[in-house]
Amino acid sequence: METAAVQTVDLCKRYGGVAVLDGLTMRVARGSVHALLGPNGAGKTTTVRILATLTAPDGGTARVDGHDVVRDRRRVRRAISLAGQHAALDDQQTGAENLRMMARLAGLAPAAARRRAADLLERFDLVAAGGRRVATYSGGMRRRLDLAASLVGEPSVIFLDEPTTGLDPRSRQGLWEVVAELAGAGVTVLLTTQYLEEADRLADRIAVLHGGRLAAEGSAADLKRRFGAHRLELTLRDAQSFAAAGQRLGDRVTHRDQARLELAVATGGDAAEIRHLLDHADPDRRGLARFIVREATLDDVFLTLTGDPVTAHPEVARV
Repeated sequence: METAAVQTVDLCKRYGGVAVLDGLTMRVARGSVHALLGPNGAGKTTTVRILATLTAPDGGTARVDGHDVVRDRRRVRRAISLAGQHAALDDQQTGAENLRMMARLAGLAPAAARRRAADLLERFDLVAAGGRRVATYSGGMRRRLDLAASLVGEPSVIFLDEPTTGLDPRSRQGLWEVVAELAGAGVTVLLTTQYLEEADRLADRIAVLHGGRLAAEGSAADLKRRFGAHRLELTLRDAQSFAAAGQRLGDRVTHRDQARLELAVATGGDAAEIRHLLDHADPDRRGLARFIVREATLDDVFLTLTGDPVTAHPEVARV
């Protein structure tokens, strides 16, 4: 088996009496985009800080690019880059000056630093703004420049900790395109996010954290199949039809809205099952106004895995 770009085994971290990470084990394949998904306090940022050698674990092991994050900190730092939740830029310098400074700190000679800065400005569509002070940049431009700065040293692994927080939809879309390009060029991306659409769009594999543990792991499609459910949403014609359909469907109803005359039923999405449910809810075919079959989403997965107490999902569900 190929060496993982990132691997943790029984990783633990406590702050005071609180276990922020409680035996986290996961593996990130090289050249992939791997998303860490979870509510606030799930352990996402703590995981990234440990992998970036900024915080020492209390137990377990973690390796990045084959190097132990405790014993081989220098080698790990040479292999990685980190773009945190807030852009680490000098507002009083121009975009080009920020990149040249980062390149010089990475050990490049002055001429090489200028070339690297110019290449990155072009790659991230910042050439026109390269001569402006960063203080004049929009939020999306700052995030792009921060990501460009994190690539000055050409890392093999990059950690993006909630990179699109606070961005408008257009800027978020632009950053998604950049992340996809990075993965296409062979860079391994470990992404933490609270945006379910972001994980669904970008990640080859998603790890859902809850209470410092790995609640589930797999591709978006696999997680939806295992922990989400299609929904058959029914709109009835009148209150009498609504009441009758609700009584017939009984415990299968997952959502009721009497004011809108709407009922929802979980289903596997099979055509035969949906036809049976429609016939069961409206046998004389007079009470149903319309119906919609909605596919499972990561929202469904997220609520299933994190909506209950941690003890409800003690085992790791891998796909």
